[in-house]
Amino acid sequence: MEILVKKYAQKLVDAGLAAPSGPGAPLVGGLDQTLVWNTTAPEIPMLEKIFQHLNINSLVFLRPRFPYDLIIRFLAGRALKSGGAILPRDCETRTFLHDLPVVDQWDIHAIVQALKQRKIVIIQGNARKNGFLAPAVIAPGTVSPEQGFVHISSVCFACFVAFFNNYLAGLKTGQHDPEMDLVFDQVLPFLQNGVPASPDLMHGPFSREIDVYTAMAQAGRKIVDYGLVDSYFGNLSCCWNNTLYISQTGASLDELTGCIDPVPLDGSSTAGITASSELTAHLETVARTGCRTILHGHPRFCVIASMDCDPAQKAACAFSDKCHTHCPVPRHIGSVPIVPGEVGTGPFGLCNTLPRACDTSNSVIVYGHGVFVTGKIDFTQAFSSLVAVETLCKNRFLEQVRHLRHA
Repeated sequence: MEILVKKYAQKLVDAGLAAPSGPGAPLVGGLDQTLVWNTTAPEIPMLEKIFQHLNINSLVFLRPRFPYDLIIRFLAGRALKSGGAILPRDCETRTFLHDLPVVDQWDIHAIVQALKQRKIVIIQGNARKNGFLAPAVIAPGTVSPEQGFVHISSVCFACFVAFFNNYLAGLKTGQHDPEMDLVFDQVLPFLQNGVPASPDLMHGPFSREIDVYTAMAQAGRKIVDYGLVDSYFGNLSCCWNNTLYISQTGASLDELTGCIDPVPLDGSSTAGITASSELTAHLETVARTGCRTILHGHPRFCVIASMDCDPAQKAACAFSDKCHTHCPVPRHIGSVPIVPGEVGTGPFGLCNTLPRACDTSNSVIVYGHGVFVTGKIDFTQAFSSLVAVETLCKNRFLEQVRHLRHA
């Protein structure tokens, strides 16, 4: 357990969500025979009380690093004035977290009550109270510290997307919000970071099965390194020798060794039983386009762009509460199509919307759910496309904001 708590604390640091040391360093606790923590901190005695009230074996505590601290503080403050929960609309929040409860003080009863209903709780505040500095996020786990890591990562991602989505929507409707302007201006330097050069990935065509596994593991690590995925959400596949090799459901993309399923294209095996929940969408896309590789990431501005809709059009739309599955309006960012589609099969599943969209583009954005990119031979083209689409979406977002704020 000691190895695990240190591992997931470091993952939060590597993801840019936590400081490596000092008051902003993450705390991860795990209960085996005894309760162990990745480090010592004054918050631990209070956090250990949560173990006494919930049936958990681990807990992750995070004071988000810039810019997530500013964004979460703002959203949490607004939430406390209007129901006590942040309500993001991205796919992961809808599917796994539902909403993000907020409490206004370090009160063990309020924290435990929130965690009995949801997988995380946000503690709001701008000053020290009871010896603690807020905002902070707490996420327990019943199996391993990985659960808390995943859920806290998702909170940071969801809040980032929600703030900028709401900010753009407000500007489009003429709702000037000086407080949001202030947060945006403080975060703007973070958004203007340059685009890193694409990595040197293995080149195909691959001649051996081991090369397929190695190339997939390499591409998965780079997706995480480049911040193109939220936590472990995302997947990738490679078609080789009449078999689709695909990452398993719930697999961490930076730890794919032993977590890739070979699925015969002729359906002669049930090996895909543990494969990604988007296996069908991958299979249909490969069959329709003849591509060899697929990467699916959750770059933040791709998700923001996917949910950017004309306010007047949205107000008149009969499916405004079902955008992620029923959006009837053809939309594009540049030449990249944006489609609805839910995970899995069914009439509104990605297996129907994604393959058709790939007829005209090797990159497709899915509403609230990131982007799928295809490659003809290996992951080189697909990875470059993933970076390019995220850059396109971020630049478009910044251009829209500049235009609307100075109109």
